[in-house]
Amino acid sequence: MIWVTGNVDGEKYKEPFSKGILARSLNVADIGSERAYDIASDIECELIKDNVDEISSYELANVVLNHLKRTNPKVAKKYENWRSLRVSKKPLIILIGGASGVGTSSMAFELASRLRLKNLISTDMIREVMRKIVSKELSPVIHKSSFDAHESIRTPSIRVDPIIEGFISHVDVVNVGIEAIIERSVKEGISTIIEGVHVVPGFIRQDLMENNNIIIFTLTVDDEESHKQRFYSRCRQPWVKRSLDRYMENFDTIRKTQKFLVEQAKINDVRVIDNVDISDTIDIMVNDILEKFGGIEDDR
Repeated sequence: MIWVTGNVDGEKYKEPFSKGILARSLNVADIGSERAYDIASDIECELIKDNVDEISSYELANVVLNHLKRTNPKVAKKYENWRSLRVSKKPLIILIGGASGVGTSSMAFELASRLRLKNLISTDMIREVMRKIVSKELSPVIHKSSFDAHESIRTPSIRVDPIIEGFISHVDVVNVGIEAIIERSVKEGISTIIEGVHVVPGFIRQDLMENNNIIIFTLTVDDEESHKQRFYSRCRQPWVKRSLDRYMENFDTIRKTQKFLVEQAKINDVRVIDNVDISDTIDIMVNDILEKFGGIEDDR
């Protein structure tokens, strides 16, 4: 048996070498589960051939990297970036925004799985907490959905479209909670994914966004019919309590919200992804993350 050793907070540990665990770490480089497992098997054979019965996690990572450099330099670079990201003491904070129905929740879950991140927060949950704290009389807009918040505006909109005015007011309130989570994540060094319609480029405090370990994406579904089908698919699930009729009645409003989100993303130089295919979307996000954070300097 081959043992892998390591150190966590000054405490040494030892665990059996696992092809499955190694394959999962390789899969972030977008080589496919089957190929990742084959590479992990090759690594195990190399270690056995060299009569290795104990190896540190750091040395194992070097063995993997050297193997990849010999077989696929492009994958090796991705793995090297991923390794830098994993050992960095700076937390990775990923923000995923998009209008209702474009798949921010699904993409956040898939991305968390690919990057092996445990903290995933929905802005809808932040809104629910704030509803318990802020009364309907004090802030009626927070007690509405993002796409019908304009119905609760007390004074007529004179600056922009009332639908966008309502959406902005809605986002402004939830944004307080988003910023608090970002601040806590940075302070505690906790990697976090925050997703939801309330993640709007340009709305989060600039001093927070200047942290070089934060990245934001805006998802869309450009084709209207495809966007509608997302709601049909979502509401078809037995555990979903939301009404399809309500989404369809507000579909034009949701599309208008998406247009505003895209405009904000372009103004703030944020990546906009047409979320047609799950695998393609995840690959784009992972590649952007590895490119941005792979060479991040670690303040140790």
